[in-house]
Amino acid sequence: MKKEEELKIRISAEDKERIRFKMEESGILNMSAYVRKMALDGICVKLDLTEVRQLIVLLQRCSNNLNQYAKRANETGNVYAADIEDLQRRLDEIWELSRQSLAHLANIR
Repeated sequence: MKKEEELKIRISAEDKERIRFKMEESGILNMSAYVRKMALDGICVKLDLTEVRQLIVLLQRCSNNLNQYAKRANETGNVYAADIEDLQRRLDEIWELSRQSLAHLANIR
């Protein structure tokens, strides 16, 4: 959406500093974007996606392992119990991390 309109407001130096502090605290680098977001939505949420990134890494590892197991099964006709147990442990870890991540996201207000 093209932004053609301009809105001017007058604020004190102290207010501007408070706005800048809150903007930086929320992780937004552009004051215009921050003020627009706050004026339209009244809230800026900064999410810590560390757990989501961990979840993605675990999913990639499980996917790679599963592909290796499928390849071995196709080549030899054998799947090893230890491989399946390892994959099950990793999947359990993924489910636990998923539950924790969803619980944290549910608490965001």
